[in-house]
Amino acid sequence: MSGTHDCPGCGRDDRVQAVPAVYLAGRDAVTSRERDRDGDVRTVTRAVTSGLSDALAPVPEPPGYALGCLGVLAAAVSVVTFLVGTFAGEWFEDGPAPGPAEPDGWYRVPRDPFSEPPPDLGFLGWISAFALLGAVLVLVLLLRRRSAFARLTRRRHHAEELWSHGWYCHRCGTVHFAGVPGRDRTPLTLQRFREEVWEAGGYGDLAARQRAVDPVRR
Repeated sequence: MSGTHDCPGCGRDDRVQAVPAVYLAGRDAVTSRERDRDGDVRTVTRAVTSGLSDALAPVPEPPGYALGCLGVLAAAVSVVTFLVGTFAGEWFEDGPAPGPAEPDGWYRVPRDPFSEPPPDLGFLGWISAFALLGAVLVLVLLLRRRSAFARLTRRRHHAEELWSHGWYCHRCGTVHFAGVPGRDRTPLTLQRFREEVWEAGGYGDLAARQRAVDPVRR
């Protein structure tokens, strides 16, 4: 007679493992020593996730933060152009050269009335303003994405409750539920398992876009 956790596909239990255990076993942090561009050795820690762990994830992938790099770049451009415009204005400012006792230590060169007028650096202010606006827009967009994802997955505890009753057979590459009222023990593909779990969490429509890839059969 079959046990509760025997695979309904092959009828054996020697390679059946709880889905949460399989999921956690496939997620690890790997530390290695690498050389940077200057030739210096540094320690780098990276998160490594197996394909099977990804396929058994109880929630969708959160929104990426690659756009944040663009926001950081825009903020840096805003600061740099602002500083350049400020200090350039100080340099070309009219006035006598201060004596050695001046507290700020700046030596301004008085403008020669017969020389060419100083360059108009007003455009730097516009560049700084637009770059700052871009950085703010990127920040707002990232916050909106994060908020939308939090709303989307607010019922993830329902998905995780069903997910915790899943059992994966390493021999068959299928998943079945055990101990869930109203659900049979029919073997499910990784994609079908994802659809049922994510549907319980209220984000089942994303399963069609973020499909579970079988690392063995792909």
